[in-house]
Amino acid sequence: MSVLTGLRVVQLGDGLAAAVCGRLFADAGASVGVVGASRASPLAEYLNDGKGHGAVAGADLIVAEGGPAALLASGHDVASLRRVNPNAAIVLISPYGQIGPQADDPATDLTLICASGIARLLTGQVDDLNEPPIRPVGHQSAFLGGLAGACAGMHAVQAAEPAVADVSIQDALSTIAVTELTRAGVSGKKWPRRRVADGNGATVCILPASDGFTAISPREDKQWAAWLKAMGSPAWGDDPRFRTKPDRVANWDALHALMSEWSRQHTKQWIADTAQAARVPSFPLRELHEQLDTPQARHRGFFRPMEIAGRTVQVPGTPFGLTLSQGAKDGAAPGPMPLSGVRVLDFSWVIAGPTVTRYLAAAGADVIKIEAPGKGDPGRGSELHTVLGQAKRAIVLDLKKPEAVATARDLAARADVLVENYATGVMDRLGLGAEELQKVNPRLIYISASGMGRTGPDSHAVAYGTLLQCYAGFAGLNRHPSVPPRVGLAWLDPMCGLLIAFMAAASLWARRRNGTVARVDFSMIEAMLWTMSEPLLQTQLGERPKPRGNQSDRCAPHGVYRCAGDDQWVGIAVRNDAERNTLSTLVPELNDAALSAWCLSRNADETAALLARMGIPAAPVTGSFDLVESAHLRARGFWDRLGAGVVPGLPWRASYGRTLGSAPGLGEHTDAVLREILGLDAERIAALRRAGALG
Repeated sequence: MSVLTGLRVVQLGDGLAAAVCGRLFADAGASVGVVGASRASPLAEYLNDGKGHGAVAGADLIVAEGGPAALLASGHDVASLRRVNPNAAIVLISPYGQIGPQADDPATDLTLICASGIARLLTGQVDDLNEPPIRPVGHQSAFLGGLAGACAGMHAVQAAEPAVADVSIQDALSTIAVTELTRAGVSGKKWPRRRVADGNGATVCILPASDGFTAISPREDKQWAAWLKAMGSPAWGDDPRFRTKPDRVANWDALHALMSEWSRQHTKQWIADTAQAARVPSFPLRELHEQLDTPQARHRGFFRPMEIAGRTVQVPGTPFGLTLSQGAKDGAAPGPMPLSGVRVLDFSWVIAGPTVTRYLAAAGADVIKIEAPGKGDPGRGSELHTVLGQAKRAIVLDLKKPEAVATARDLAARADVLVENYATGVMDRLGLGAEELQKVNPRLIYISASGMGRTGPDSHAVAYGTLLQCYAGFAGLNRHPSVPPRVGLAWLDPMCGLLIAFMAAASLWARRRNGTVARVDFSMIEAMLWTMSEPLLQTQLGERPKPRGNQSDRCAPHGVYRCAGDDQWVGIAVRNDAERNTLSTLVPELNDAALSAWCLSRNADETAALLARMGIPAAPVTGSFDLVESAHLRARGFWDRLGAGVVPGLPWRASYGRTLGSAPGLGEHTDAVLREILGLDAERIAALRRAGALG
């Protein structure tokens, strides 16, 4: 039995985002039928593989893609679907959502990447502002839109009344840059595209190797000391210019040159292996074909064979390791929110895990964030906790104390879901692993998130999301051909947050519907490769992917063009002859050079608006502060008020709303949670505090 056995989903139309959404449901075991799905490309063929014929009337969930005008014209608007099936949950995925002044604007992958702020952030800070902003490889707008649709849909099918979720791909992409968005909304600070000091290199950087590149992340003082030893304790390691992290930031160019002189003498895999042996996070930048037959992928059975274009190719499977046990069905009636009455223990930190639990809290779950004493979640040191901590309760437990571990076990006995992203083995050593906790609570859904997964030869590798972007091949492809690879935006962590939140909600549905209890082993590297399905297919069908910047085989012209003003750009994608003829009325000798010259003297916002009115996909390359001021996002209710500022909301609007609440202070709810859930009196709580269990 799969986790979504018994769920009936119908996917309408030929949109890639809807196909991604349907693929995720199918991979989780739902019965997915399609109406009008495309198989016109290898990617579409993979995404729609194994899906049957759909029927709106019999579906529990309907997924359709398109703006309001397109949905109305196809009969896939809410009113039309309700006449056929009044009880199904409905998810509508579109470039800009179903409401707002831009709801019917034309869009492509490129223009959505520009409109969401991602193009300006994707590859990190640059040395030369003449370098055009860039889109990521592999139709990432469709994957992010599809993931958001699946997550919203999995919540919607658990609502008390037939629910509708309006998913905006622009919103979904924008929330990837959650730190930058929150900083702009709360403080009004802008992120500079030109490199300042190290450009975050002292936290994570790429070094040249004799056969390519390797990414390293000796971000903590103990990791830096271990990294110096791994490099053979070079004499310059004692240079006062590099003694502390602020010193390394201030003198980054000199430091990177010295490390590069050493790294060029070694292969990329040797450097990564040497670093990992010293417990310094590091991975080589791999080509995609190198990912198809690794010992880790073989162990986890990640790839599966499929026939495409007359060839047997390896396609990504699900990034969820899943074990199901059988229990009793839930007897609770649905509450006012999809996850009302659900209690979640949140042992996660920084981005990926807290993003998961933020979505669960927004859907009505009671999320209890468990942190260590002192500084707590490192996300508290930036804007992350301000947004990801919303509507949660926070307690402090010092898990080095046996009394704190016993308290955590007592809480787990009364919880529905546990989410953790510690290093592999940590929770087991504490006595808080899945097997131990399911003895005290057989109904506990246990979700572990890690870089490589909890099993396999690489399961103990020290990993961060940005390093895994490099390892997967994502960073190496997201660049202009003449530009060396950069680490770039922390893309993987928030993307994984959507995937894991989907599986958490799916596991709750399964327990309610079938009585099955899930143990989820989530692998971030597999999730990254899952979203890179198109280049993975290309590398097996005779076209080895290479960095191409903003070039396209499908559209022409297609690019990001400089406009008047300081570092102002516009993305333009011409899809067919009709749009080309329309654009020729403005730029008669239409080619890339002529279009560049035409844009150079024009305002980016006005140019994009003009072309959109003419039916040509175009968008200014926005920054985070531009999104704060966006009339369209305000009309969609994307921003939530926080004091004098705003914080980003969810990548969907739902008919049941969302739970709001400020982020808690460290340990703010410790006493209340222990009283309410465990029934402890003041004397017992004081005894735990004296023992150091509560910090």
